Amino acid sequence: MRKIFLSVLLLGVIASATAQEHQFTKQDTLRGSITPEREWWDLNYYHLDIEVKPDEKFIAGKNTIRYKVLTPKQVLQVDLQPPMQIEKVTQDGEELEFSSEVNAHFVQLKKEQKEGEYNEVVVHYSGHPREAVRAPWDGGFSWKKDKNGNHFVATSCQGLGASVWWPNKDHMYDEVDSMKISVTVPKNLMDISNGRLIKVDEHEDTKTFHWFVSNPINNYGVNVNIGDYVHFGEKYEGEKGELNMDYYVLSYNLKKAKEQFKQAPKMMEAFEYWFGPYPFYEDSFKLVEVPYLGMEHQSSVTYGNQYANGYLGNDLSGSGWGLKFDFIIIHEAGHEWFANNITYKDIADMWIHESFTAYSENLYVDYYYGKEASAEYVIGTRKSIRNDKPIIGQYDVNHEGSSDMYYKGANMLHTLRQLIEDDEKWRSILRGMNEEFYHQTVTTEQIEDYLCRRTEKDLSAFFDQYLRTVNIPKLQYSIDGNTLKFRYTDIVDGFDMPVQAVINTEDKWIFPSSEWKEIKTETVIDSIKIDEDFFVIPEKV
Repeated sequence: MRKIFLSVLLLGVIASATAQEHQFTKQDTLRGSITPEREWWDLNYYHLDIEVKPDEKFIAGKNTIRYKVLTPKQVLQVDLQPPMQIEKVTQDGEELEFSSEVNAHFVQLKKEQKEGEYNEVVVHYSGHPREAVRAPWDGGFSWKKDKNGNHFVATSCQGLGASVWWPNKDHMYDEVDSMKISVTVPKNLMDISNGRLIKVDEHEDTKTFHWFVSNPINNYGVNVNIGDYVHFGEKYEGEKGELNMDYYVLSYNLKKAKEQFKQAPKMMEAFEYWFGPYPFYEDSFKLVEVPYLGMEHQSSVTYGNQYANGYLGNDLSGSGWGLKFDFIIIHEAGHEWFANNITYKDIADMWIHESFTAYSENLYVDYYYGKEASAEYVIGTRKSIRNDKPIIGQYDVNHEGSSDMYYKGANMLHTLRQLIEDDEKWRSILRGMNEEFYHQTVTTEQIEDYLCRRTEKDLSAFFDQYLRTVNIPKLQYSIDGNTLKFRYTDIVDGFDMPVQAVINTEDKWIFPSSEWKEIKTETVIDSIKIDEDFFVIPEKV
């Protein structure tokens, strides 16, 4: 989750410049591209081992990075953003030299790197990490206090990058295969991170919580949540068997949480129906209360929606259906399938995360309240669409596209469902996507090719229109007696999407293109209504 709108209040930062106007720097390239110092090695395992000192807003520790040599080279790029500092880097106990270009650090390896071998480097680091001003949108550490005066701390770092607080290979194309997370905190607090808790070490004034993630995980999905937590949970009988669903909330919110989190198994039921099995049974599912709105951290979804339905109590769609569910529980958990299971390789393709997950909201409504209700919900979100810049950003420079990736993207997918005319086929396509790209990083091209293949339709102009331009197809029409004339304007070459219309009282498909077409009826045409399920703008001329 990154940017969502209320009808009046903009929640999220919208860049005013287009990709063409943006002046990219070398740092953008070092962050956003697969550099020569990244491409030669494949991530295998992390062990992030840190101590968090909330009184000082300070962290210190190390990250062990295990990798497989793909092509032997001797310089390895590690990313860590100031004011965090690398203290030393070692391999096989021997300290290594490194040079730095702001966020990117280039380690000079002494040991000969041989193709196919697995090696490790250990990066020791410390500092006062960037403090999030308005998490999760700007990212970093949130250093807060709860109502009882206890420290309440959490991380969030999508877009900005996980290297804002820990050293890693900070590019989405390469996910680590598994990971251990060890976090030392004051003795009166708990740390909740990703995966399963494997043990807790007691020290004189501190505790160390050890978590293990057995599935691939993207860097920004890794999180630390520290607070005076209490735990409750349940066993969910899902498509792959028994799933542990665990909930960690502040002690004084336990009663509210036990009521509000009843929506979590309802979410799991709906999304396993639409998308297939939850992708991380081995790592369990958690909801964790945090001092900001929430985020899709893998198997450790964070929650701060004030135990209310809607988005902070508001219905983003204006349809009424948005108050039937807790937005953060549904949206952020939806990312377990689209973001954490299927992950973009380049942030320019962030729509793969956000369009499908925004669309998951109305599929949740569909599952519990019906198809008509779900259509009202997703159509209602159109008022938040800005059409300010294309949904796809610029590649290789860590540049995301328009925030329209949420509800413009959701309405694009809702439109595609209508074109298929077979809801079971559509469901099989969504489930098949999570099978075909299971635990993978992907590109827009892969997703487009998959959808063209499975729908048996040439959708190239369809995707060009909605993902790569700011124009919504305008369907112009005129009526003269029993003759209806119609055409599209504001479209890309080759865009000829059919739509359904009600002409007088008869449902009918029409097939507009850039050229004027006409159809004649046996009687005078008194009225025409274009089906709102199709994301076009009707215009009588």
